[in-house]
Amino acid sequence: MKIVIFAGGAGTRLWPLSRKNSPKQFEKIIDDYSTLQLTVKRCLLGFSPEDIYISTNKKYKKIVYSQLPQIPKNNFIFEPEKKDVGPAIALVCGIFSRLFPNEPLAILWSDHLVKRDRLFVEILKKCGKFIKKNPERIIFIGHKPRFASINLGYIHFGKEKQKINGLKLYEFKGFKYRPDKETAEEYLQLKTYAWNLGYFVTAPNFIYQQFAQLAPNIYKNTEKMLAYFGKKDFSSVLEKEYGKVESINFDNAILENLNKDKALVVIEDIGWSDIGAWESLKEALENHPYENIIRGKVYLDHVRDSL
Repeated sequence: MKIVIFAGGAGTRLWPLSRKNSPKQFEKIIDDYSTLQLTVKRCLLGFSPEDIYISTNKKYKKIVYSQLPQIPKNNFIFEPEKKDVGPAIALVCGIFSRLFPNEPLAILWSDHLVKRDRLFVEILKKCGKFIKKNPERIIFIGHKPRFASINLGYIHFGKEKQKINGLKLYEFKGFKYRPDKETAEEYLQLKTYAWNLGYFVTAPNFIYQQFAQLAPNIYKNTEKMLAYFGKKDFSSVLEKEYGKVESINFDNAILENLNKDKALVVIEDIGWSDIGAWESLKEALENHPYENIIRGKVYLDHVRDSL
């Protein structure tokens, strides 16, 4: 099984800690680790460094090399410029479809926190076993909502379809973008909606063929570049051609138009948090809601529930 961790970003969320030249996933937030380092550390509980890949913008090359010395240099995929997640995933899946077309592939993001590391790795491995036998399927990993978030997307799921070694797989019924407060409260009560983490397990060739069908412009541009893959001209062709395709989110390009029968959903509580806003970081670090989270020299006087 291969793991690809995406570590791009514009550095606009969690400002001023996060900046354009050093987005939040590279900042040392938890115990002198960046969330990128924590994501890799988590994956190393169940996977070898050779099976972990990093996709990021070329301008972050020095940062990712210095923070992840354990990852082989050949496992870094550098995008020449920012073109949103759609073209980036097309490039990764295009490369992997040539190297390991039907080997299970997990797509993860570098700016999240997960408290239940070993459970998460166990879920990835079980999903990988399913995809190994069913390479034309995709499994979305959702999270049981802890509260009615209006800042996260949701996965609508249906009845249980089957189990993999005790892990329940549910029917996929669609995505719901960030809801308003009233709708989010309704989702929380219905218990058929889960937070959409953006994590999924599939086979590279399956996703790449979805690009061929659903986003042919991205597919053709990627194929044009990958005709040089493994040759000395590949880097220069990538530099020249990558920016010619439109910027589009992967969800909009592929997932929203995917045949629902090809997808399944896993819903678990892995202690996940998206630290895209200061209040999210506070919620991720706290042990109880009214706790103060302190970094540095701080004087407190009648303060609670603060970061």
